[in-house]
Amino acid sequence: MAGEEINEDYPVEIHEYLSAFENSIGAVDEMLKTMMSVSRNELLQKLDPLEQAKVDLVSAYTLNSMFWVYLATQGVNPKEHPVKQELERIRVYMNRVKEITDKKKAGKQDKV
Repeated sequence: MAGEEINEDYPVEIHEYLSAFENSIGAVDEMLKTMMSVSRNELLQKLDPLEQAKVDLVSAYTLNSMFWVYLATQGVNPKEHPVKQELERIRVYMNRVKEITDKKKAGKQDKV
């Protein structure tokens, strides 16, 4: 980030990484503000059940991933924490939804 002062509290070599991380956090914050501006019920009413499942799974995966990062920043090994099993469980359901979506797409292509 041009024009920024480099803080001497950390090595100069990681400045770009920290700037990119700060930008990413800002992007996540903006996305969360956007998601929170619409009520969950209002959002889900506009979606079919499969899309609703996708929203729920992505939300759960995102929150658990953020918790994973939080644990890591607190010196806790997330690989040894129950959050790892929760992420794996969510991934299994995400794969199931993907299979259903793929079957739906294949069915539509067969009809064409």
